Order: sequence, then C-alpha cells, then structure tokens
Amino acid sequence: MYMYMWIMLILGVIMFCMMHKHLLQTLLSLEFLVLTLFLMMFFMISMLGYEMYMLLLFLIFTVCEGALGLSILVNMVRNQGNDYISSMSILSW
Repeated sequence: MYMYMWIMLILGVIMFCMMHKHLLQTLLSLEFLVLTLFLMMFFMISMLGYEMYMLLLFLIFTVCEGALGLSILVNMVRNQGNDYISSMSILSW
C-alpha cells in the first residue's frame, strides 16, 4: 500500500515537472501531489493513533491554495486571454 503511494508521489512530481505549458495543467498536477500527501499523512496518522487535527489543518491550507490558484487562473484568462505560463511575467505582479 505504501509503495503505491510512493509511486503516486513520484509520478506527481514528474507530472509537475513535465507539464509546465498551461497554468491549469500545473494546478491539476499540484493538486494531485497534495492529494497524495494527504493520503500518506492519513495512513501515517491513523497507524500511529494520533488525532486528526493536523489533517484538518492540512485540508484548510489545501483549499486556500486551490482557491488562490483558480483566482490567479481566472485573472490571467480575463487579462491575457490564455493560461500559458510563458506569458506570465513575475515583474508585472
């Protein structure tokens, strides 16, 4: 079971590194990584018998990260008409 999670984590990192043309693809691969980390944390915490408050805090930060990413995506599409990462300039922020 843990081997599958490590494979999912490695595939998520590869997907995050390879798909860097569109912002939506990058956000989806980042959410896949976060989901894999959540599953790993869930199994570790449940195996050790700790409380699940850390998972709740992790999910809160994950939702905030997803909402911020989608707001940046909507803002880019409104202003530039596309979601290419190459058209995003760090200096314009």
